[in-house]
Amino acid sequence: MKSFGKYRIGGKVRLGDIDPDDTPFMKGDERDRRERLDALAEELDGLQNLLHAEGRRKLLLVLQGTDTSGKDGTVRWVFSRTSPLGVRVAAFKAPSIDERAHDFLWRCHAVVPRAGEIGVWNRSHYEDVLVPVVDGSLAKSDLKRRYDQINDFERLLVETGTVVLKCMLHIGKEEQRKRLQARIDDPAKHWKFSLGDLDARAHWDAYQDAYARALDATSTEAAPWYVIPADSKTHRNLMIAQLLVKTLREMKLAVPPADPALKGLVVR
Repeated sequence: MKSFGKYRIGGKVRLGDIDPDDTPFMKGDERDRRERLDALAEELDGLQNLLHAEGRRKLLLVLQGTDTSGKDGTVRWVFSRTSPLGVRVAAFKAPSIDERAHDFLWRCHAVVPRAGEIGVWNRSHYEDVLVPVVDGSLAKSDLKRRYDQINDFERLLVETGTVVLKCMLHIGKEEQRKRLQARIDDPAKHWKFSLGDLDARAHWDAYQDAYARALDATSTEAAPWYVIPADSKTHRNLMIAQLLVKTLREMKLAVPPADPALKGLVVR
């Protein structure tokens, strides 16, 4: 399986040095790629069954990215063969009044994966070190404190049996323009578009800088960040599927030993 080393964050981050149009995990023609993705999705289903059978550990996949980067599409394709009973998806919107009345991690605790479960976060607690940084509502001292609190929170998850994978879906500004325009031009996709998407796009450079700072401050050995070149939707799906399969394989999952009382038991 191809190495992820180049895309695992472990030092100063410069997103401009990572080409969003790279496709290192693609090979063959479109049919080959679809067959590979199907095979990975099937294996992911089998590994999730083992995770559930073992009933001790959990896996959390965090998906972050600018508008149109493909968070929904990733979930749809990568988990296309996985039983919905074993995968729980949480989508993080702008905080509600109730959520804003608590600490910024409060809403996360309720949706961490349970034992034997894969949790997928479509956006996450990282929104709270991105949006307020760009709009200027968070002081630098508070930002540093939030980075530390995020690292402590993720370390707590890891120390209590959760494997944490964080993927930043990295698309280029021109690719985002094309995807936003496609939503505007197709009435069937108008529901995906918001004028707020254009407001965020106007601050593209500020968001890229905020992402780089967040990745640099919170990519740890226990909970690493991976930058996923995502201009190609197929490549994005293949890379994340391979990362999940690789991670679950390395967990050495196994069905629990059979109950000795069942040996020789015959149902009549």
